[in-house]
Amino acid sequence: EPAAIRRAARAALRRRGVQAVILTGGTGVAPRDVTPDALAPLIERPLPGFGELFRALSYREVGSAAWLSRAGAGVARGRLLVMLPGSPAAVKLAAQRLLVPELAHVVTLLARA
Repeated sequence: EPAAIRRAARAALRRRGVQAVILTGGTGVAPRDVTPDALAPLIERPLPGFGELFRALSYREVGSAAWLSRAGAGVARGRLLVMLPGSPAAVKLAAQRLLVPELAHVVTLLARA
């Protein structure tokens, strides 16, 4: 499964016009949660602040279980790569509080590189 996740992300990152790739699921601590491990080789520049802020915001909603999340983001092939939990509530939280407010800015910065 990690190889399939990596292949899918690589394919998305190679597509013309793609500025960001957002994946959901597989960011927890269970043995099946392999998304961050699978995508680590693709990330040229980690953006640790994303995961830190996501866990801080999640703490307000789910309490101490927030530290179990390995949600994160980084730059891969000059594009934003985001890994979110599979929970619809977590995706909504990340979208509303982190991605929507900053996505255009990040994409603009990366386009200048």
